[in-house]
Amino acid sequence: MFARSLRSNRDFSVFWAVQALSEVGNAFSLVALPLLVLHTTGSAAQMGLLTAVAGATALLTGLVGGSWADRFDRRRLLMLCDAARLVLYGAIPVCWALNPQIWLLYVVMALASVFETLFRITYVTAVPNLVDKEQIVAANGRLEATNAIAYIAGPALAGVVAGLFGPTAAVAINAGSFGISLVGLAFIRLRPSVRSPGDEAENTAAWAQDLRSGFLVGAAFLWRTPVLRALTMLLTVTTFLSLGMTDVFIYHLRHGLGQDERTVGYVLALAGLGTCVAAAATAWLRRSWGFGPCWLGAMSLCSVSVLVLGVTGQVPVAALTICLYSFGMALAGVCSMSLRQQVTPDHLLGRVTSAFWTIHGSLAPLGAALLTALVGRLGTGGPLTAVAVVFLAVVVAAAFTPIRQRRPEQTALPLPPTQPADAPLPREESHGDDAEARR
Repeated sequence: MFARSLRSNRDFSVFWAVQALSEVGNAFSLVALPLLVLHTTGSAAQMGLLTAVAGATALLTGLVGGSWADRFDRRRLLMLCDAARLVLYGAIPVCWALNPQIWLLYVVMALASVFETLFRITYVTAVPNLVDKEQIVAANGRLEATNAIAYIAGPALAGVVAGLFGPTAAVAINAGSFGISLVGLAFIRLRPSVRSPGDEAENTAAWAQDLRSGFLVGAAFLWRTPVLRALTMLLTVTTFLSLGMTDVFIYHLRHGLGQDERTVGYVLALAGLGTCVAAAATAWLRRSWGFGPCWLGAMSLCSVSVLVLGVTGQVPVAALTICLYSFGMALAGVCSMSLRQQVTPDHLLGRVTSAFWTIHGSLAPLGAALLTALVGRLGTGGPLTAVAVVFLAVVVAAAFTPIRQRRPEQTALPLPPTQPADAPLPREESHGDDAEARR
């Protein structure tokens, strides 16, 4: 029933198609940028520092990005982000052809991260404006599955392109993918987003107040909703360690196992297969097992996979463990995002998403820099073992929180608000069964 309904939804179908093509370009960049840094500097620490810079600007954007997604036209905001990234990533191959400068990558990544974060926040809020409430998990699974397919083909092709023409050629393809997304978004329509009662006052003072308070409103909703509070706190730990994992994978394959760019591309393509399988299976697993078993099982799989990767010296085993790690991360991620969309009112979704990502990603840039620095100095064995132990500790802690519930979306009631009376309410108390359906 879900598949037929989604296929008949023209706007969702166009959105789905152009984002899949855009993710092929992002997959090129995933391989090309670390290789470009590695070719230029030979330093794993530089790779991690570049990731950390991008992560830091993403955090700053998260403080206001949710308010923008809730207040401005979401389709136009998505188009603006694509246009900006087209220009920024397009500048790399042009400048690199004239005079390679490593500092340019830091500037581009810092600015591109602003628009990437804003796009991701708005992307999450756009899905409920494209599909019905009961289709959110299926829609997210479909988007994630096709994105993962792009990451199967993308890294392999990027490895070939980087090997034949250099990493900058792969970056140029990524820039072009944002142009494809920009054109596609011009042909879709989003349902009007629901505004909170106070949003009718469209004046400069109200807008400025919304920017100042937007993060706090989103954070307050997370804190008052027990399952979202637990997810935010525990994901702060896992994101600290996982942001730099792709850099670690690439370094392990190139320097630890002595493989070339093509092999790196093929292994990351296999990781995309793991993501694809997880995304395609998430809706079924969520219905069959429930949220808690899916999330706890996914993070347990990540722990085991990272542990095995740290001690293996064989490429096939490394490829398999990276694939399983990607499966676990994708399953946990789709479940988490869908739950947040299901329990958050539409007029708060941008601010809640922004606060969620900003809080749990607050330490991630430091974690990426620290993890890659340790790997560069000690090798991958010890640091990856430590990561596996922390992931396992997160699973144990989550088992004592509402995360363990099979259907938290049916019972996730925000606690009574403690902020002033004019703050947006988390749900419509007077609508009875309709409020329950929205949760």
